[in-house]
Amino acid sequence: MPEPGLSPLQSSLLSAAAHFGAHVLARAGTVGVEAADTAPSTLPVPSAVGEPMPDLSRILRGPSGLGTAGLSLAARPVEPPVPVESGVPVASGAPAPGAPASGAPVEALEIPGLYYHPVPEPDPVRVEEVSRRIKDWAVDEVELFPEEWEGQFDGFSVGRYMVACHPDAPTVDHLMVATRLMVAENAVDDIYCEDHGGSPIGLGGRLLLAHTALDPVHTTAEYQPRWAESLHADSPRRAYRSAMEYFVRQSTPSQADRFRHDMARLHLGYLAEGAWAQTDHTPEVWEYLVMRQYNNFRPCPTITDTVGGYELPADLHAQPAMQRVLALAGNASTIVNDLYSYTKELAIPGRHLNLPVVLADREGLSERDAYLKAVEVHNDLMRDFEAETAALAAACPVPSLLRFLKGVAVWVDGNHYWHQTNTFRYSLPDFW
Repeated sequence: MPEPGLSPLQSSLLSAAAHFGAHVLARAGTVGVEAADTAPSTLPVPSAVGEPMPDLSRILRGPSGLGTAGLSLAARPVEPPVPVESGVPVASGAPAPGAPASGAPVEALEIPGLYYHPVPEPDPVRVEEVSRRIKDWAVDEVELFPEEWEGQFDGFSVGRYMVACHPDAPTVDHLMVATRLMVAENAVDDIYCEDHGGSPIGLGGRLLLAHTALDPVHTTAEYQPRWAESLHADSPRRAYRSAMEYFVRQSTPSQADRFRHDMARLHLGYLAEGAWAQTDHTPEVWEYLVMRQYNNFRPCPTITDTVGGYELPADLHAQPAMQRVLALAGNASTIVNDLYSYTKELAIPGRHLNLPVVLADREGLSERDAYLKAVEVHNDLMRDFEAETAALAAACPVPSLLRFLKGVAVWVDGNHYWHQTNTFRYSLPDFW
């Protein structure tokens, strides 16, 4: 594996910020963008940046009038979170206790031609603690799985996954917010949709009731207790309810509402895939990619600020340019899953849709050529994601936005790392 370091995307964020002067760069450095890195960008960044994009001008100016001087996003001082591990503050910039200097190499799968960035090995101390806590939660708090599924739960390596994706989390408690949600989302997917008894028949009703564990029902006093009782009816709903309670305590109302919206997108994607399974329909390639924009990893990187202990303001998150960045990040990350889980899904009874399968069917390609074209699709999505991220960083140099963009990029890289190194779950086709 190549020596880990800043990806070209992360370097490009620094280059973009540099267009706005040293004072902006210094402010960005206080929230996680390493101002000392001067590696050249490999991404297109505007050669000359003037005024911000028109639709961002109002946000950057902030509100006006009496009493609003302290509300400008561009001028607001940003206090970096103090890194804490197990209740002990860690000096800013220092590695967490027990963190390896460079990380020991691990066994990794290699897809020839796949565009990705290596990441440092996740801190083993945090990995161990997150893994311990998440299993205690799954077994004791929500009774997530029967005993015979324990090996699969352990093999998922969710602790290593989340620590790799969120290296800026100030505490293990912050990491656990993401880890519970990740496990709960996978429980819903496996138990309602796929591996462990899932079925497209009746899926809509199951997902609707599960979604109310994230987005509470407000009904009459007569029927409210019946709904509340239903949240304990099965392990996916128990997991959603508990994980969301922890998330709400850690997040702001705006962040919680953002997450609910992204989970509604995810459930819509589940329903589309389930409908195609019921009718034995193979979508066109473009239709499959539409479905994958909803049935994808987007809810995970979109909470990167909550896990990092800060907030990207709602107006900035809602900007079309930010929405495009998040969509591309989710799309690229999900095609990574299609590539690494390809042989795993072929072994599942029945026909399982993924990008190589759809390409082979709809474009008349061999299995090998379809897989290789899926690699190209992923690479195009990754490069578009990086270009759009660099352009947005240049157009809107708000410190919290710069940190959020970097966090999303790190999540994308950590997601690939987990797929690449999880040889318990994944293997590659013999195409080379």
